[in-house]
Amino acid sequence: MTRLQMTRRSLIVTGAGTVATGISGLITPARAKGVEATLSMRGGSNNYRPNAPIVDRIGGGGFWMTGTVRHAGDGAPLAGQRIQIWAHTTEGHERDPQSHGATLTDANGEFRLEMPQIVPAFGQPHGHLAYDSGEFETVFLRPIMANAKDKTLSAHFVLQPA
Repeated sequence: MTRLQMTRRSLIVTGAGTVATGISGLITPARAKGVEATLSMRGGSNNYRPNAPIVDRIGGGGFWMTGTVRHAGDGAPLAGQRIQIWAHTTEGHERDPQSHGATLTDANGEFRLEMPQIVPAFGQPHGHLAYDSGEFETVFLRPIMANAKDKTLSAHFVLQPA
């Protein structure tokens, strides 16, 4: 039977290593390793219009589409990425040009765009989003709202370089 002998020196070294590891985890934000790229969703590209303009808001507003954009692999946030958004709303159909708009991600890879309330189309309240700028592979998303009365919908992109 082997016996673990703790000396004062080994206890101090082990304790210092544990404290240093714990503190470095607090100082340096954790980066996700091996984050996989988002795949396009079936139906995500329905009624897509290339080059929708960057806008401050779509229509009269009242509903928020939000989300994040990160880099595949390390999960780092991607700033300045163009995300196009469109949906069937109280002010128009998802095929109508006025129902489309785009926004850019901020320094944290986050985006927000106000738009009219999304209403059910084909039985489901859903939005459409696209990353289509060319630096990364194109991705189309079609998230479904949990409840047609919700005032927000989030979608998250993890992009693979093109």
